[in-house]
Parts: sequence; structure tokens; C-alpha cells
Amino acid sequence: MNDEKETENGVRSNLPSQTINNLLSTGNWVYEKSAEHLKQFALSVEQYNVLLILEKLGETTANMSTIQNSMISKMSNTTRLVEKLRLKGLLTREQSQENRRKVEINITEKGILLLNEIEKSQILKEKEIVKNLTKRDLLTLNKLLNKMKPQI
Repeated sequence: MNDEKETENGVRSNLPSQTINNLLSTGNWVYEKSAEHLKQFALSVEQYNVLLILEKLGETTANMSTIQNSMISKMSNTTRLVEKLRLKGLLTREQSQENRRKVEINITEKGILLLNEIEKSQILKEKEIVKNLTKRDLLTLNKLLNKMKPQI
């Protein structure tokens, strides 16, 4: 079976290459749509991700490692993101009294209120992004994307 195909620009490409290029292109498109939406709240996609992680933890105090390991993009500069959010009053960052090397991070009430403000429009934005997919398509897509990732 020959899985090569000629692309729009005349270059021959194999199916795995086409798939990866499509994933990267689509991922970038989704990122841009998300970034455009969050701009009105003066947040980046990565900052929003940090706030969601902290909200999910509830009363549990986080540290830089906890946040970094939960980030969508593992390449994010967590220290810089946390500091920017701290300056906006959306989270607190304090040194642990027991271990001076440990930093304790919590979402503030202001951060929770901002997430609540974003929620409805975020749900609408997400529905708009996937509007051309049926529920079955979404379930299949999630299954396939999860199948691609290595099991950790």
C-alpha cells in the first residue's frame, strides 16, 4: 500500500506526515481562537491554564512543580506566569514557613471571580470551535488523540 499523496504545493507526503501536519495546523488554529477570546480578559492561554489548575485544586496549596506538571504546554515558563498572575492579584505566592525552598501558590477570590466571568463565554467559544463536529465525532476524536499519547 502506498500511503504517499501529493500535497497542494506538489510535494509528496506520507500519511503519518500529513496527519502530524494537520494536527499541528489545527492545534495552532484552536490556540489562536482561544488566545483571541481570552485577550478581552487580559489573560494568555497559559495564564488561564494556571488559574484553572489552581481552581481545580480548591483549598489545596500548589507549588511550581504541581502547576508545571499539569500545564497543557510543558514548555511554559511557570515562574513567569505565576508572577504575572500574582501582580494582577489573581493568585498568591508565598514561601513555606517549614521549608524556605518551597513556594505555596493559591488562587485568590479575585481569580475565582474572573474564572466565573470567563466561564459562559468560554463554553460558547469552545462550542463554536467544534461546531462542525457531531457528538460522535468528538468522542471518536478524543479517543484517537488519547490513543496517540504515550501512557504515563
